[in-house]
Amino acid sequence: MSDVLLTLILPQDIAEEVEDTLLSRPDLVVGFTSHTAYGHGSSIKLVAASEMVAGHVPRTVINSVGPEAKMREVLALIKQTLPLANLYYWLVPVSEVGRL
Repeated sequence: MSDVLLTLILPQDIAEEVEDTLLSRPDLVVGFTSHTAYGHGSSIKLVAASEMVAGHVPRTVINSVGPEAKMREVLALIKQTLPLANLYYWLVPVSEVGRL
């Protein structure tokens, strides 16, 4: 099965729990990268006054590459662990993975 890139976009208040979940399953995720991003657009709910002034909301982005079946298992695990996570994701094919 081919590798895919799983990208998770999630509220910062659940980032640590999602990261801990991924770290607890090295059989599914051998590693990942996370960073802060800012959500923009009509589907983003601005709640805090600072968000309304800035026009965006802070989010955490987590990326991981692996076999598609395992990345789908990761999604199912997160859905089971955090059913109301308000998490956005996508999977895209990866043509090559390596280390230089």
